[in-house]
This record gives sequence, C-alpha cells and structure tokens, in this order.
Amino acid sequence: MTIRIFLVLTIFFIGLAQTRADSWQPTPGQVQTAIWPAAIPDATPVKQPESVIVAAGHGGWMQINDVSTPTMTVYPPKGKNTESAVIVFPGGGFRVLAIDLEGTEICDWLTSRGITCVLLKYRVPGGNDYWDEKCQCRIYPKIPRALQDAQRTIKLVRSKAKELALNPQKIGVIGFSAGGYLVAQTSNIFTSAYSPVDAVDKLSSRPDFAIALYPGHLCRAGVFNTSIRVTKETPPTFLLQAWNDPVDPICNSTLYARELNKAGVAAEVHFFAKGGHAFGLRETDHPIAAWPSLVERWLKEIGIL
Repeated sequence: MTIRIFLVLTIFFIGLAQTRADSWQPTPGQVQTAIWPAAIPDATPVKQPESVIVAAGHGGWMQINDVSTPTMTVYPPKGKNTESAVIVFPGGGFRVLAIDLEGTEICDWLTSRGITCVLLKYRVPGGNDYWDEKCQCRIYPKIPRALQDAQRTIKLVRSKAKELALNPQKIGVIGFSAGGYLVAQTSNIFTSAYSPVDAVDKLSSRPDFAIALYPGHLCRAGVFNTSIRVTKETPPTFLLQAWNDPVDPICNSTLYARELNKAGVAAEVHFFAKGGHAFGLRETDHPIAAWPSLVERWLKEIGIL
C-alpha cells in the first residue's frame, strides 16, 4: 500500500510539474502577476490548460495557447529612467499570443531606451473576434475579454506610478496585429468594459500615447469598424504598416489614419512597400526595419522621451 501511494504521489507531482512547465514564464528575475485581485470578470470554464509551443515562421516564435488567467510582467528600464512606460499587447489573431516576437523582444528594446515595459498576457482565444479553424468561420464573442484585460492593465500601471518611478501622464501602449486593434480600442473606448473590482478601477484607462503596428480588425469589408469612434480625446498615435501585408490589409491603417485626421488627433503614419506581417524587430531586408528609430524620434517629439 505504501509503495502504491508513493507511486501515485510521484505521478501526480510529475504531472503537476509538467503542467507548470507548459505555461509561459518570463526570464529569471522577472515576475508575472495576476491583473485581477480575485475573481476574473466574465471568466469562462477552462477547457485546456495554458501551453507554449514553438511555432514556425519568422525564425521560430513562442506561441502561447489557452490563456485563462491574464497576467502582466514589468521589465524595469536599463540605465536612465525616462519615467515613461509602455504596455505591450502581443498579436496572435486573438487565438494565441506571440509572446516573444511581439512581446519580450519588444520589451528588450524599450527598456534599453530607459522605458519601463509592461508585457500583458491577455485572455485567448475569444478575447475579441477571431478566425476559428475548426468551423472555418469568424467568431464574434459578446464579451470583449481582451479589452477588459487591457483596460485593467493600463489602470494598474497608472496606480503603481510612484512604486515604479513613473510619470502617470507618460503611460502608453504598443500593439501588433490583433494587439494593434487593442491599441485602437483602448485609445477610443474609455468606458470600462467590466464592473469595477477595486479602487484601481477609479483611474483612467486612456493611454497617453499609442503605437499600432500592422493593426487588424479595423477594416471590415473595406469600411472602418464602427465600434471605434475616434474623437479629439484619442491620444497621439503612431501607425506603421507594410503595403504588402498578406494578413491584415493596408486599409486597417489607412482608414484609421483618416479617422484620426477627421478628429484632429496628432498622428504620425508610415507606410512601406515591403515588410509583410508580424515582422516585429526581426525584419532586416527592407527599409521598414527602421521603425524603432522612427518611434523613438516620435516619442521625443511628443515629449515622452
């Protein structure tokens, strides 16, 4: 009996260790923390545990699947602290998260420029509309869980401004592909997408500046997404996309730029002939690879750096 119990316990703990190993963890020295203090708003039953695989393309990238517990990881600035912070929304079509290609690698660049980087691991799949391979159809969830996570994280970072040595008026967002859509949502939807859970939710979720690279979901059948209402309250915005993007058509950026212009929002827009999609910081063969320096100069111009 004793041997049998030992074997059962051994198998249990091995399985538990494997489950934990399968969930994404930041590099040693970095800590990811839950963004919700207790119950997660509009939580759904966990069908599969979070897992990480190495996906093909772009030299290989780390793909997170089935995120049910959203977290944020704070990467402190290296060298001089500019007192500014950027929250990163990785892409992945709201099905998965490209956590290194459009996440940790972006944080490495930002922190090297004296910017505090906050990497958001938001809920997928189903946090926003996404393409389902099984039914070969687009799913439109009624509850924007990814937006809930994004708004909460902006508020959380703002609440920790003193603790993180930040200027609470220098908190921005950057997003890629689906994450670029989250940039547009948080830049224009200031009403909370969830019921307040604590004092943090009294703070504003409006970013002070916004950066969207090859955003998606903004162009619907050639028409601008009506759920995004751009006003003069929309923060200064930086847009960049390749004309030959095979995943998200260029109209996602051209239509958004037009709406920003109509509302009188200060915007910097860059279009490049080549670059494709999901290049992150890895593109080296085309002029679009210069985008980080363009962002840095823009941040200096608007007084963030």
